[in-house]
Amino acid sequence: MEASVYAQTLDVGPGPDARKVIGPSGEMLAVPESWELLLPGDATLTRRVKKAGPSWTVKHRRGRKVFSRGVWAPAENIEAARESLEVERADPSYARRLAGDRVRRAKQQADYADEFEVAVLTFLAFAPRYAGLAERMAKAIADHAVPVGSGTVARTKRIPLERRAEAATIAWLRHQTTAYDSMSIPRVKGMRREVRRLLAERSRQLLARYRRGEVVDPGRCLLERGLAQTPRIDAEL
Repeated sequence: MEASVYAQTLDVGPGPDARKVIGPSGEMLAVPESWELLLPGDATLTRRVKKAGPSWTVKHRRGRKVFSRGVWAPAENIEAARESLEVERADPSYARRLAGDRVRRAKQQADYADEFEVAVLTFLAFAPRYAGLAERMAKAIADHAVPVGSGTVARTKRIPLERRAEAATIAWLRHQTTAYDSMSIPRVKGMRREVRRLLAERSRQLLARYRRGEVVDPGRCLLERGLAQTPRIDAEL
């Protein structure tokens, strides 16, 4: 293995033992003796260690999710970054800055929640007779999809807001108005995506009835039933 690999910042996989990892091309890499593993938990410290020099981020994939198992980096870089950060955090101005950041993020989150709710309401576009139902749906979907860490499509910036609102709404309908959660779907490539596509089409047909203002028996309204349930949204694209 070329020595240059030890001067790079890489994403690697866990290896067969504590000081071995799997490189980007599948090669086995031995962790240098002078390196230490910085465990996850302090994002600021991790960022500074990565900026200080070479590092290998150990990532473990479980299904569609990727989890960090920590960062291997020169021990001296980790110690220097930790000491510098401890001095900085001991300064009273650091706490004031953190408080200010929290206030700013909270406002941004509240603004986005309002914006997302309006986007969902716009996508629903129900007839006037169902305006109240649309407003309750928009709030329910936004309340679940928008919070940080929700893992829903509402948190991505890869697609426009309008498409995020549409995807979150279809996901809400899939879980709240269909039998998707109890379905036994064969483990065949593409099958789950096809099931979702079919359910999405059915959901769009359901929405069309409310957009046209058709009379729906309140006792048989799937949307009302969905609102009465605990949300179970998995808004994957």
